[in-house]
Amino acid sequence: MASAVPEQQGLYDPANEHDACGVGFVAHFKGQKSHGIVEQGLLILKNIDHRGAVGADPLQGDGAGILIQIPDQFYREEMAKQGVDLPPAGEYGVGMVFLPQEAASRHACMEEIERSVEAEGQRMLAWRDVPVNADMPMSPVVRATEPVIRQVFVARGAALSLSSLFSDAPDWNPQALDALRGERRGAAVASDKSRKAKAVREIPSADDLLNELEGL
Repeated sequence: MASAVPEQQGLYDPANEHDACGVGFVAHFKGQKSHGIVEQGLLILKNIDHRGAVGADPLQGDGAGILIQIPDQFYREEMAKQGVDLPPAGEYGVGMVFLPQEAASRHACMEEIERSVEAEGQRMLAWRDVPVNADMPMSPVVRATEPVIRQVFVARGAALSLSSLFSDAPDWNPQALDALRGERRGAAVASDKSRKAKAVREIPSADDLLNELEGL
């Protein structure tokens, strides 16, 4: 029986073939930004719903999402509502943080992250609540453990060169993360290039949970 795998040609090499859990990629050939790209990314998620590892409960999965460039203009307008003037694009990072529902634990996590920012020589700017749709259908199991989603905005420290901004150490330092994990608390990853939107539930409703994706 003939193999269904094509022969090596151009940039394609059958030796690189392997099973995958489901990944999609959308980009404009000339680098033009548009909301259409976000919409197409969400459509990919809906077309590979198995990526969410949905089990017997169709409203419960391990979560999946999309990774996009930081929407600088959108964040600039949003943070202005808090009286925060963001640095120029590329000179600040945004961390997506999943925090405990319990207030004391949540504040402890935020304080630990703020201490880490200062310890790394960066400048803490502000926190932002990520709006979610609380009325969407959701498994009671997921609802009971749904995290509080916030974003942390961090500006480049004076001692950090622009060329190495957030690229040498994109994650929070391991000691801080270990401390958070030990307390069963949330953790964060900061980037100056991209932001991740992840819905810990059924894939087709990822855009329903994070309402603001419509405005990007």
